[in-house]
Amino acid sequence: MKERSDATEWHKIDPGDLEPGHITTVIVGNRALAVARTEDGWGALDNHCPHQGGPLGDGEIERGWLICPWHGYEYDPLSGAPPEGYGDVATCFRVEEREDGLYVELPIMEDRVSLMDQMVDVMTGWGVDTVFGMVGHSNLGLAEALQHAEEDGRLRYFGIRHEGAAAFAASGYAKLTHRPAACFSIAGPGATNLLTGLWDAKVDRVPILALTGQVDTQVLGPGAFQEIPTAAAFEAVAEWSQTVLVPDNASELMALALKHAIVKRDVAHLIFPDDTQNLPGLADPPPRPIAGRISTTEIMPPAQQLDDAVALLESAERPVIIVGNGARPFRNEIMALSEQIDAPILSTFKAKGVIPDDCALGTGVLGRSGTPISAAVMGRADVLLVFGASFSNHTGISTKKRTIQVDYDRMMLGKFHPVEVPVWGEIGVTCAMLAERVTPRDRPEIRLEIAERKARWREEKARRAEFLDPQGRMHPAKLFAAMSRLVPENAVMPVDVGNNTYSYGHYFETKPGQDVIMSGYLGSIGFAFPAALGAWAATRGERKVVSISGDGGFGQYLAEFTTAVKYEMDITHVLLNNDELGKISREQIGAYRQVWQTSLVNPNFAEYARNCGGEGFKVDSADELEKALAAALEVKGKPSLVEVRVSARDV
Repeated sequence: MKERSDATEWHKIDPGDLEPGHITTVIVGNRALAVARTEDGWGALDNHCPHQGGPLGDGEIERGWLICPWHGYEYDPLSGAPPEGYGDVATCFRVEEREDGLYVELPIMEDRVSLMDQMVDVMTGWGVDTVFGMVGHSNLGLAEALQHAEEDGRLRYFGIRHEGAAAFAASGYAKLTHRPAACFSIAGPGATNLLTGLWDAKVDRVPILALTGQVDTQVLGPGAFQEIPTAAAFEAVAEWSQTVLVPDNASELMALALKHAIVKRDVAHLIFPDDTQNLPGLADPPPRPIAGRISTTEIMPPAQQLDDAVALLESAERPVIIVGNGARPFRNEIMALSEQIDAPILSTFKAKGVIPDDCALGTGVLGRSGTPISAAVMGRADVLLVFGASFSNHTGISTKKRTIQVDYDRMMLGKFHPVEVPVWGEIGVTCAMLAERVTPRDRPEIRLEIAERKARWREEKARRAEFLDPQGRMHPAKLFAAMSRLVPENAVMPVDVGNNTYSYGHYFETKPGQDVIMSGYLGSIGFAFPAALGAWAATRGERKVVSISGDGGFGQYLAEFTTAVKYEMDITHVLLNNDELGKISREQIGAYRQVWQTSLVNPNFAEYARNCGGEGFKVDSADELEKALAAALEVKGKPSLVEVRVSARDV
């Protein structure tokens, strides 16, 4: 922040061809001035009206008075004095006309570390290197501190078009990295726009930091402009929420916010009243490092639980491993254990991609979004070894099988029903300890069964891929077969909600290293593209990001395509267009109702992408598909969009 000193210096200013009786705004010396010209000469006032900060340079001169455009307060344009009887005085600066132009005398502004600088220092020290948000009038002090950190190379700031996208982007970042990003907003509507994305992060158990502005503390309560009871509004979604009021404990509040976000894998929230953001920092702020505040997650399972799990696995003839999203960081250890005991590996939909589909023992997704292979394999299993799954009804993990459940969150163990062996331990550690003790097994009949089932399913997918609906639109299986061939290994794939997502679960075959992220428990439409912004930021563009949505989902945040253009994000977005909220139509039909109010009026999305400054490709027939996808995937330095006309009903 800048602090006024007693010393002054003269600055040459250029007000342009300003006629007498007019006023303009001039930026000089990191200060905005309202520069006026009258019949009596030149005047320079601080641009901020002393009443409520209105921009005096946007006002006008009437009857010799400068009129503030916000509330009509009047000031002498040369001296800043108000009419008789009024107390507000605008700050005035000396002006001189010289031979080479107009000069103004300003106090020298000295740099001083602000309270917001100190809090952002703690934030970046705890590893937060990415912020998504929108700068506005009630977060300018914090925004300045974020700017300083960005200039120092300690974080990257991405300005979005809607705060909802900021929260989804931060959630996508956390789902990929398991580390928190921050989302940032003004007071009132900016803060409430964050809530859906924060709920997405909360119910999917990933860390996220929300930073929201607030009105001045002196006007809290009576109902100031854009004032809402922010703490109350965030009470249900935030595991931890505090308002920053005084410098004494502000750094500790930031440290506590991040500790709660990381340890609880939840939402932490800080509220910054406007006046607090303008406070100077402490002369000797206490250090608040992460070292010594966060312990390891590498929890060893209790010996008895491990013994019971080994005994159950040793007795099994057809053990099956099921991986949930919590197992994503440990894919290599789980695949090694699977190979050791010849156990098939099924995945929940949230864990799609953890086990690539070319893995001989991988059977794909289980449940509504899954494959008949996984359903059949689970049906014939005698023991389930479940890593990091939540047992949602969408997945449908059998409750009738003997089950070993491994998780380092004790609340997840047997959360919905009892399991035979609940194992409290970190998945990677537990998997390695099981591998040390279980007997290697060869089950060639299991591998043969999986291979045969995969072959039959691929034949069925190929048959469906040739289907055309009455409008001549292709089946989604055709699209996802092409994407399975073309999307590179190690890609990140944010997906949306709707029929497009079911089809992706059924038909797309993952390659090694691919990560799929989604709005899991919240199931929020519109998630995919904002999450792609977060995934791109998390990987710093070093991994290909390919997002997928329907026309309904993309329509909710399509303005964020310009955000991707602005920051040169080479995201490829694949849009399944059926001019309909197809999943809702399907649900209405399933409930024996008429299809009602699900049709959509869409733009030409490919042309829209080009108008935004990206690349757009439109695919109306199957023979155009691979060429368009390949071209889009090769685009560098800007986003690309592939609009594909697909069947609305048959998924």
